[in-house]
Amino acid sequence: MAPPKPKGSGFGHWLAKLGTRLHIFLYRLSGGRIGATAFNSPVMLLATKGARTGKKRTVAILYLKTDDGYAVVASYGGADKHPAWFVNLRTNPTAEIQTGSQTHKVAPHIATSEEKAELWPKLTAMYPDYQLYQDRSARDIPVVILRPVS
Repeated sequence: MAPPKPKGSGFGHWLAKLGTRLHIFLYRLSGGRIGATAFNSPVMLLATKGARTGKKRTVAILYLKTDDGYAVVASYGGADKHPAWFVNLRTNPTAEIQTGSQTHKVAPHIATSEEKAELWPKLTAMYPDYQLYQDRSARDIPVVILRPVS
């Protein structure tokens, strides 16, 4: 009997990584005209500094515009661990976002329980699967507020 493949290996994982890279490439190339929405929700590019490597890492992520910034959900599809971009932000709390053709440096802030309680209904109205992810995860899925800085 062959040993099980480690998580994150195989054709499906490779295909998902390729799709993500293509999405980011087209978003950048088109100034956000291609890839600016997914699942009927707005998409931004979030660039962080790798927690271990220090290298720039970019992800495409759904967001909700708030009065003073942007709210993003560190759901990782309901996994019981945080996504890498969230770990990166906790280690190196600086980032850059691209929304459409606009880029901004942002300061991340993990929403307090009060802020999350206010944002969560709006986030789940935008993307209902967030509630499914929270229901199946053992962790409290964080909401991160990204506020533009000068």
